[in-house]
Amino acid sequence: MKDSLLYGENASGKSRMAARTVMRHPTDHYLITFRDSYGTLDENYYYQLRWNAQAIDEDTPTLGQLIDKADALADSRASWDGEAVQRERRIKRKALLDKLLPLFGLDTLLDKYIISLSSGELRKFCLVKALLSLPRVLILDAPFTGLDAGTRAQLVSLLEELASHPEREIRLLMPRLDLVPSFIGKVETLPHGPLPEPDTAALRRALAALPAKDLSTEAFYPRGPHPEIVRCNGVSIRYGTRTILDQLDWVVHEGECWAIGGANGAGKSTLLSLVCADNPQAYACDISLFSHRRGSGESIWEIKHHIGYVSPELHRAWQHNIPALEIVASGLYDTTGLPRRPDAAEEGTCRFWMRLLGIESLADRSFLQLSDGEQRLCLIARAFVKDPELLVLDEPLHGLDEKRSELVKALIECFMQRPHKTLLMVTHFEHELPGCIDHRLDLQKRF
Repeated sequence: MKDSLLYGENASGKSRMAARTVMRHPTDHYLITFRDSYGTLDENYYYQLRWNAQAIDEDTPTLGQLIDKADALADSRASWDGEAVQRERRIKRKALLDKLLPLFGLDTLLDKYIISLSSGELRKFCLVKALLSLPRVLILDAPFTGLDAGTRAQLVSLLEELASHPEREIRLLMPRLDLVPSFIGKVETLPHGPLPEPDTAALRRALAALPAKDLSTEAFYPRGPHPEIVRCNGVSIRYGTRTILDQLDWVVHEGECWAIGGANGAGKSTLLSLVCADNPQAYACDISLFSHRRGSGESIWEIKHHIGYVSPELHRAWQHNIPALEIVASGLYDTTGLPRRPDAAEEGTCRFWMRLLGIESLADRSFLQLSDGEQRLCLIARAFVKDPELLVLDEPLHGLDEKRSELVKALIECFMQRPHKTLLMVTHFEHELPGCIDHRLDLQKRF
């Protein structure tokens, strides 16, 4: 059967096999990788770029300009075909664009700068760009990563329609079997990678034995029972003529576990960027973090000292060719680089959290040589490494296989049983939410 699935756990080599296939057949194969969820990587990208409107200049492309560029590139690649064939392909691409842009809701975003797109919107753009090349074989690595439920359903229908063409093949690379579309006819399972089997029982024992964190000397953390951790009073965030958040009122107290939902582009990551002190618009809003009003003399480092964070933007920004252990250690300093090498005690702390996630064996491996799932596990360890009071997890299970996803969920649940812990978590998949979730915030997309 021509429409197939390649399934394997993290570090099983699915993506490398697909890349080699495309290299052997570059003209009729197209591969969308897990990394494409975060957009085209380049040396000028930095972690807070998406929130920094000052970085937008006349050279910053819009979504519409990049789609036009992709269309022109697809046309140039077919320049060796006869004129009649080229004309037919242009007609097909035009019809495809007319269908895909409204299908994915991109028709209203064509004037939006590419750096301000959400990870889900970037994923949609990558899908459109791939389909414009009219490939004979389309290989999608973790195709549903970053997409909301509605878009996932639309994509499944589109892929099924494309797969019905006798001259086209669809091949999916998936870390989970429970999301496989019904039209897939063949499933091939790769052998396990080098990571050990997850040990949830050992994780629970280790966290239960971890001593409580002493906050008596933490002047910035609020005192008293059930203190406020986040307060938003009528918060609005706008970029140009677009409103992302509109008059949001929201209060989070210590000990609460929030699931934050909404369609792609609804403002989930923008909201978390305000909480994590990464968005400069926070100073123009009525926002309090740890009971301190933003702009009242606090430093971002006082805020970040109490926050453990992982997100698509953070994953995209990590292009540092340093050992995985140093990536985890950077969480101790709240930096996207390492200001100094960790001392023996800090290294021991890093190895403890890596051991819980089954990745201690990767400590000396270069971060850029790891699989996407292994990288994500390192970034999750980084979020936990300083035993933070506020855990901010923006789609943390991206790229993880079923076993590692369940391990991370168990880690979150156990961690939240510790004193003075609060959780904010974004995901598009209901099954990814840990059992400790007790509050929900659903954001509505603004057009």
